Amino acid sequence: ETTVIEAESGVWNRSMVYLGLWYFFSFCTLFLNKYILSLLEGEPSMLGAIQMLSTTIIGCLKMFVPCCLYKHKSRSEYPQNFIMIMLFVGLMRFITVVLGLVSLKNVAVSFAETVKSSAPIFTVIMSRLILGEYTGLWVNLSLFPVMAGLALCTATEISFNTLGFSAALSTNIMDCLQNVFSKKLLSGDTYKFSPPELQFYTSAAAVIMLIPAWVFLMDIPFLGKSGRSVSLNQDMVLLLLFDGTLFHLQSVTAYALMGRISPVTFSVASTVKHALSIWLSILVFSNHITILSATGTALVFVGVFLYNKARQIQRKSLQAAAA
Repeated sequence: ETTVIEAESGVWNRSMVYLGLWYFFSFCTLFLNKYILSLLEGEPSMLGAIQMLSTTIIGCLKMFVPCCLYKHKSRSEYPQNFIMIMLFVGLMRFITVVLGLVSLKNVAVSFAETVKSSAPIFTVIMSRLILGEYTGLWVNLSLFPVMAGLALCTATEISFNTLGFSAALSTNIMDCLQNVFSKKLLSGDTYKFSPPELQFYTSAAAVIMLIPAWVFLMDIPFLGKSGRSVSLNQDMVLLLLFDGTLFHLQSVTAYALMGRISPVTFSVASTVKHALSIWLSILVFSNHITILSATGTALVFVGVFLYNKARQIQRKSLQAAAA
C-alpha cells in the first residue's frame, strides 16, 4: 500500500511540474504573440506559419536527438493505420488553426476566450462517447462555476459576430475532440505514442495540409493589414524563432500533461489558464479591473476546487463499489 501511495505521489508531482511548465510557456507565448502581432499590424498568418513550422522542425530534431524531458525510443513497427491516424489528428489541428484565424478576424480575443469557457462540458460529452469515461453528477455540476466564472471575466468586453462566434465555437469543439482523441493515442493498450512522437507527427501532418491554405486562402505573410511590406530585420527574425520555440515547448508540455490526466481534468486546467491569462494581461498591459472580472476569477477557482473534490468523491465511490 505504501508503494502504491508513493507511486501515485510521484505521478501527481510530475503532473504538477508539467502543468507549471505548460502554464509558463503558454503565458510567454501569449504575450510574445501580442507583441509580435502588434509589430506586424495584427496579421496572424505569418506568425501561425512560423509556429507550425518551428514545432515540426524542433520535433523532428528531438526524434533523432533525445533531450530535455524525454528519451526517445525507436519503434520496430507502427500500427497498420498509422498514417491515417496522424492525418486525422493533423486534420483536426488544421481545422483548429483555420477556424481560429477566422474567429480572430471577426471577433475580439476576449469573446473567443469566453466561448472557450464551454470547453469542459464538450470534453465531458466526448470523453464519454470516445473513451467511455464516466463522470458523475457532482463532477458535471462542478463544471458550471468554472464556465460561468470565465464568462464573467470577459463579460465587459464581449462583441458579437455570427461568423466569428460560429468559428470560435467550432474551434472549441474541434480542440476538445482533438484533446480526447490525443489522450486515447497517449494511453493506448496496443500502441502508446509518446508526447514528442504525437506532437511531431501531427504537426507535420498539419503543416502538409496547411500549405495550400497559406498559399490560396491567407494573406501574403510578409504584408501587414495595410498592405505595407513588413521589414524582417535581425531582431524580428530572432523574435519569430523564439516565439516558435516557445510554441513548441507549450505544445509538447501540453501533450505530456495530457498523457497523465483525464481529458476533463485537462480541459478544466486549460480553463484556469485562460482565466489567469486574462488577469496577467491586466497586470502587464494595465487594463482596467472590473468587479465582474474579480468575481469571475473567484468563480473559476471555486469551480476547480469543487471539481477536484467531486473527482475524489467519485474515485472513492468507484473503489468502494469495486471492493
